[in-house]
Amino acid sequence: MDYIKTETTNQDKTELHSLTVIKADGEKSRFYPYKIKLVTEALTDDPAVQAELKQRLFDRLTRFKNQVTTQEIREVFRTVLLEMGQADLLTSYEQYRKKDQAKWRAAINPSTKLSQLFDKSETVVHENANKDSNVFSTRRDLTAGMVGKSLGLTMMPETVAKAHLRGDIHYHDLDYSPMTEMTNCCLIDFKGMLNNGFKIGNADVEPPKSIQTATAQMSQIIANVASSQYGGCSADRADELLAPFAKLNYQKHLAEAKRWLAPDKREAFAKEKTQKDIYDAMQALEYEINTLFSSNGQTPFTTVGFGLGTSWIEREIQKAILEVRIKGLGKQHRTAIFPKLIFTLKRGLNLKPTDPNYDIKQLAIECATKRMYPDILMYDKIIELTGSFKAPMGCRSFLQGWRDENGKEVNSGRMNLGVVTINLPRIAIESRGDKAVFWEILQDRLGIAKKALLNKVARCKQAQPKNAPILYQYGAFGKRLKDTDSVDELFTHRRATVSLGYIGLYEVGTEFYGPNWEHNQEAHDFTVSIVKCLHDYCLKWERQYDYHFSVYSTPAESLTDTFCELDTEKFGKIKDITSKEYYTNSFHYDVRKNPTPFEKLAFEEAYPKYAAGGFIHYCEYPNLKQNPAALEAVWDWAYDHVGYLGTNTSIDHCYKCGFDGDFKPTARGFECPECGNHDPKTCDVVKRTCGYLGNPQIRPMVHGRHEEIASRVKNMRLGDIEHDTDTQD
Repeated sequence: MDYIKTETTNQDKTELHSLTVIKADGEKSRFYPYKIKLVTEALTDDPAVQAELKQRLFDRLTRFKNQVTTQEIREVFRTVLLEMGQADLLTSYEQYRKKDQAKWRAAINPSTKLSQLFDKSETVVHENANKDSNVFSTRRDLTAGMVGKSLGLTMMPETVAKAHLRGDIHYHDLDYSPMTEMTNCCLIDFKGMLNNGFKIGNADVEPPKSIQTATAQMSQIIANVASSQYGGCSADRADELLAPFAKLNYQKHLAEAKRWLAPDKREAFAKEKTQKDIYDAMQALEYEINTLFSSNGQTPFTTVGFGLGTSWIEREIQKAILEVRIKGLGKQHRTAIFPKLIFTLKRGLNLKPTDPNYDIKQLAIECATKRMYPDILMYDKIIELTGSFKAPMGCRSFLQGWRDENGKEVNSGRMNLGVVTINLPRIAIESRGDKAVFWEILQDRLGIAKKALLNKVARCKQAQPKNAPILYQYGAFGKRLKDTDSVDELFTHRRATVSLGYIGLYEVGTEFYGPNWEHNQEAHDFTVSIVKCLHDYCLKWERQYDYHFSVYSTPAESLTDTFCELDTEKFGKIKDITSKEYYTNSFHYDVRKNPTPFEKLAFEEAYPKYAAGGFIHYCEYPNLKQNPAALEAVWDWAYDHVGYLGTNTSIDHCYKCGFDGDFKPTARGFECPECGNHDPKTCDVVKRTCGYLGNPQIRPMVHGRHEEIASRVKNMRLGDIEHDTDTQD
């Protein structure tokens, strides 16, 4: 691949590229000269000493013909430092080694992690904004998770485990995987389960005979699926899914009307009763999801996709979903956090005033101005980017188009096996502005990430159908396996995805081009080429292993904090990179700047072409309730530019003074700018955590995420949006 280059200015370094390194656990890899550079720079700031040390090391290492062990490399370091009379540097080197070894021993000792939990370390108790660490079931899950993280490190290649600890990569969900054989997120096959029946616990559940029963069964399925995996679950095309069951309600009411009403009143009666049933069913589903707890003590991360149905029943379901969300939860009408709502825009269906479902688009806009959801899928763009239309799994993980052995397109019933994310800002910092070194380091980290992803796949394959009956035996994953079947038949031949994530393209661009590089075409092309590099490696691995490796634009809920904190410890405060105290999500525009929505989306739209395994775009707005036309203008323009768009707007509310808008970020959380109220009982604070919403007053976030949210700037004055659309293509 032409973007993977290595330094050729030094003959010795060029020769060393053919040297094989044998690591302590027997694993083999190529020799990367950049590592010598990093170690020497860490040992001394003196350029002359650095240069001599590197040259002597390279001279010594070229004496090894074909391979060298890591122990032999360490001995070379010691010998060279003694030859140079650098006893102090040798002491520093030995101390670093001892510190590294001690860190490893502590990491694989469960008591270390448990002590962090018992001491209520913020990085532990606030790692997931969807978990309330005060609840007993969550505490139990966190306790098990701390043990899982420690032992999990010993269940993967040591190079992967140590790269995770250093912050070179992040092995996501280490509290669950590889300790257990769990999968990540999925599109539940609700259609197959509701139409064919299923089993939960001791109960055989028959197909529902009404929409109320159908949604009740959906909530039970969601709770059980959420307890059998560790990521989000989604219902695709919910309006079309539930319409047949609402039709049963209609037929029942029509039969009743025939007994008691004149012919000209029967249909209206049946429709009115069915509309009420639909609303009640969707309201019940919303309440049930928000009152559920999975076995790990959190509200199931649930996504509901809808918007493509055209029959009167499908339209009523769409309207009910939105009206229920607009109304809010409980007596105070609070904003519901789950399910995440995703409405689909489609040309000819609901984009323009002449389209048949345009009225529902208007309701979706109203809902977004008041509750931030629904997020929007652009039908044609999603097909272009991912190969087929479907809702994401959880917040942003997309399946790619796939057909079974009979040529039938399959989306529901498929899943993701896990995510491993590369710390791109660290690679940029380590490269010191040298792109050749950047590509060399990236190639090395990609090799480590590949091992980590293969470890996730191998671990998932060790599950047995009886480990998660709802997934493997009763239909959630689309097939009903026998006890003796291999779960791998649901994963292999690219049916499942496993994801290579990335974070911090803004910081990478800043390292090479300065903090205001967004309008620099060379800088933009460079960052796009990085994502393309990840994409090309995933294609290579896919052909090699027959699993779908996808590039995933990591939301980095807590990772935005973790990577930055580790890099600050390693490199210090670097202006506009580590000094912000957070790293920027994936490909997103710097949140501290205020481009127009159109400028922001135009900047970001190139990246999902190579990161179709997971992506979303956001725009930041002030209070939109009085100007829904501004939001519609952005949606309409975005249709041909991006596939998935979220609305971030000011919807915080104070029940003491009546304030509506943005609460002020403070060290203790968020408070009403009018009266200073920050009591979660008398205020409703809703922020987009990353791919989903969160209430930081009730479930606080990690420090870095709090700083990132506090730094967000509105993208423009709303009055300018309509004017700006006149100048857009």
